Amino acid sequence: MSDNITVRGFVATEPKSSTTPGGVATASFRLGSTDRRYDRAKDAWVDGNTNWFTVQGYRQLAGNIGCSIKKGQRVIVMGRLKMRSWENDGRIYHVAEIAAESVGHDLMWGSANFIRTATNGPQDSPGQSGSASAIPDGSRDESHEDDQAGEGQSDDNDSDGSRTVFINDVSGEAEVLDEETGELKGAAA
Repeated sequence: MSDNITVRGFVATEPKSSTTPGGVATASFRLGSTDRRYDRAKDAWVDGNTNWFTVQGYRQLAGNIGCSIKKGQRVIVMGRLKMRSWENDGRIYHVAEIAAESVGHDLMWGSANFIRTATNGPQDSPGQSGSASAIPDGSRDESHEDDQAGEGQSDDNDSDGSRTVFINDVSGEAEVLDEETGELKGAAA
């Protein structure tokens, strides 16, 4: 049985990234979700009970959590709830874990600038290196066409000839990640 859950709360710890022995990327953080209600007698909002969760993300989600989520930010997490308990020295401990499928900033508390990674879509097969690849939302990623025109520009390419490309959702332009600084270089050429 799988219990799906959606939780709004705050990131209580800096995300920790690691890799499983099988080579799968993981990221985890603690999430606090505090109930708030308006107390008419005090004429103010008051905090209620705080529920604590350990959020665990895998693969691409883990990498995006590591780059995007910081301690103190408000987030929304959707995933599968797992309740674990164990005994140590006569005491029983319980923990609520969420195997996250989606994590995002809670826009009720601020604004965000979303940057889609081009690697989230289907990859070109070796025989299709010049064709544009499809992005899951139906748009086209034509950054691979730029790769052929820009061959020999080793400053943007990794040792295997690939590069990390992000698609700016506002302008639709491909942007290249500077591996040294971690910043976007602007429109990919």
